Amino acid sequence: MRTVVPFDPRDPKSRLAEFFADAEERRGFAYAMLADVLGAVRDAGGDPVVVATAPVSRPVDAPVTVDDRALSTAVAAAIADGPLPTAVGMADLALATPDAIRRVFAASGDVVLAPGSGGGTNVVLARTADVPVSYHGVSFRDHVTAAERAGLTVTTVDSFRLAADVDDASDLVDVFVHNTRRTREWLIAGGWRLAVDDGTPTVVREPND
Repeated sequence: MRTVVPFDPRDPKSRLAEFFADAEERRGFAYAMLADVLGAVRDAGGDPVVVATAPVSRPVDAPVTVDDRALSTAVAAAIADGPLPTAVGMADLALATPDAIRRVFAASGDVVLAPGSGGGTNVVLARTADVPVSYHGVSFRDHVTAAERAGLTVTTVDSFRLAADVDDASDLVDVFVHNTRRTREWLIAGGWRLAVDDGTPTVVREPND
């Protein structure tokens, strides 16, 4: 199944600016997560396609299309212009596994949604070209409401692996615990490790010698 993965290589993961040394390091982290998502999609039997807001500066193991429009507009165009069904999965789903993605592919309904933990929408599967998409606000609720108003059937896939996107430093604990692909290895290579501070798990960076 064609699976669109939106990706912003310009200034990724700005909410992690205090955790990483600079924008280039954040960019490297974002590319590591992207590689994990593309690999999970491919291992699930999907055909990943990256829709980037700007030309990518590093090798990406998938076709890349540049669309600098807003996320909702770019995703709607990708669904309308491509073969159906089409899935859309965010590039920061570092915990995604092939099994979790297969659950989305196998689910019935005109629209299949995997919600994010903060009210967002992390995966959409569209079996019709007129699926309404909007990634602002509480997008999961808005997607369900808009699809039902359009007379479309909606199925929700409740998955921890697909709900956990990586936006904040606290999310990195889950990367260390649950990621078995490139993202965790990238962090370890950069000197980060999982630690426990007064009973609370955290991710810290070893000082350079």
